[in-house]
Amino acid sequence: DAAVDERVARTKLPGSHVAGRATVLIFPDLNTGNNTYKAVQRETGSIAVGPILQGLNKPVNDLSRGALVEDIINTVAITAIQAQG
Repeated sequence: DAAVDERVARTKLPGSHVAGRATVLIFPDLNTGNNTYKAVQRETGSIAVGPILQGLNKPVNDLSRGALVEDIINTVAITAIQAQG
């Protein structure tokens, strides 16, 4: 909660310039990450792109079986950008 809620962050990390302003969240395992990002995406109407795989010789990314057309377009765009180096 301190990662994304500035009010909570002020009590836990007073004086921090970044607490409460997270733009990236890291999860302990794939299932937790998938469940959380899909729930947040669907409930807030946000755009969520991922997973984005890094560190490979060529750009490769993955799509969920439940991917919407918009998800596919966004992932293809990210992969094309990665391919440009």
